[in-house]
Amino acid sequence: MGRRNEPPRLPEGGFAAWSRDRLAMARRGAEECGDVWQLEPGVYVAAAAEPCEAVLRRAQDFPKAPSPLFPPLRRSSGAPTAEERARAHASRMRGLRAQAVAARVGEIAPRTARFADQLPAGQDVEILPAVRHALAEVGVGYLFSADASALLPYAARLFLAREVLVRPSRWVWPRWVPTPARRFRTRQQVAFTDALRPVVRRRRSSGPLGDDMLGQMLRPSPRYGPLPEEAVLDTLPGITVATFETPTRAAGWILLQLARHPRAADRVATEAASLPMDPATTTSAHLGGLRYTQALVSEVLRLYPPSWLLTRRAARQTELAGYTIDAGSTVLVCPYTAQRDAREYAEPDRFRPERWLDGPASPAEPGAFLSFGTGPHGCEGSALAMAMLTLLTAHTARRHHLSEPPGPDPSHRVTTLEGLAPAGLRLRATSRG
Repeated sequence: MGRRNEPPRLPEGGFAAWSRDRLAMARRGAEECGDVWQLEPGVYVAAAAEPCEAVLRRAQDFPKAPSPLFPPLRRSSGAPTAEERARAHASRMRGLRAQAVAARVGEIAPRTARFADQLPAGQDVEILPAVRHALAEVGVGYLFSADASALLPYAARLFLAREVLVRPSRWVWPRWVPTPARRFRTRQQVAFTDALRPVVRRRRSSGPLGDDMLGQMLRPSPRYGPLPEEAVLDTLPGITVATFETPTRAAGWILLQLARHPRAADRVATEAASLPMDPATTTSAHLGGLRYTQALVSEVLRLYPPSWLLTRRAARQTELAGYTIDAGSTVLVCPYTAQRDAREYAEPDRFRPERWLDGPASPAEPGAFLSFGTGPHGCEGSALAMAMLTLLTAHTARRHHLSEPPGPDPSHRVTTLEGLAPAGLRLRATSRG
């Protein structure tokens, strides 16, 4: 732990000037420099499982910064208080916990089956836009039920605003500078909020609150009463985009592995044959029966974590793996390297879904798994994401063989900005008959 070797030589400009091949560089840094290494003054990389988990669990030492993507809108009444934001988060969590997701599997399954049904056979298709549209229907439907269709176009524009906002730039502007990307983001956030506000007021005044996530947020607390309207509205743009943006990246890697590992795809298809013909009658028991499919999803998330690099800032001087981390220093947590550590997984670079299943050839307890984070700030939508990805994988393999287009070049390019994605991924579907 904490070997003090010199870090790999970086391009001029340090971390901000990392080359396109960030993944190889992260792996090389982990191999050459140890479990934690100093990238540049005030910037450290946690590359192995133990320090990665320590950073994520020690939230007091390494707090997660509030997301700047969709900050609270400026209003004359002021932003919600910290207590109101905490209450909004707690009520949102009630709608995303595993039991809530399990109760609504019958709503998730039809939309994932529709993606497989609508995948054109015999054509080379750029897969991520189609997956994103399908998962947006799933995610927005889960949050807003019958009101989802009216809100879906606004959610799509929120996603576009996010993409514009995280686009690479030569300049890093202070957050108070109204750049064109930030102004565009604010316009889309206002439009989404304006579309959602009458839904909130209608449900509160005359209609049932609903059993979706919005309904959970609108239920009055026995102790505090109802959440203020602005506290409800401000917390929803970010989680709305998150329900389909990150899972889309994961689904791209999953479908690519189905194409590259036809035996694994056949095993998923065999298992998926147990699903009911009417997807709306799918239950949590059916989902639980997709054990190999869930193992395959977990294995892909291990190899290709959609959020491959997480950022934390030290709140106070502390120790990590033999280093003294000064207050204000940045610590980069790298699930990509932690989940490919040979001390955690045998044959760490090999695609082996069986490692997640109990059996003589499989470890009963796989190693560190950080694709959804861990600790106090672990992904609140992990249960929903796993249900979406498992059902999408099962329905797709049940209906189609997938393959990559022939040719000398890969069917995709790896992008690492703000997440790990197979950009431009093209696949061909052939009906299983």
